[in-house]
Amino acid sequence: MVSITLSVPEDVKEKMNKFDEINWSGFIRKCITEKAEELTWKEDMFNKLKNEREVIDWSVKLARHGRKGRFEELKIKGLAK
Repeated sequence: MVSITLSVPEDVKEKMNKFDEINWSGFIRKCITEKAEELTWKEDMFNKLKNEREVIDWSVKLARHGRKGRFEELKIKGLAK
């Protein structure tokens, strides 16, 4: 495991000292780990979406083509104004 140094304002350090029952190092380690995992998950999802862009574009094009002219047909049948 590697070590990092973290700077906090003096008033924050004084408040932290009041709560010596909290393992601040462990707390910060857990927060950083959770945030890194969350960001990694978001990055993975974004990359998957980018890889699926071709399929998404194809399905949108297919849906638009399927609907093309449908409104005019409904107007002719008197079902739309």
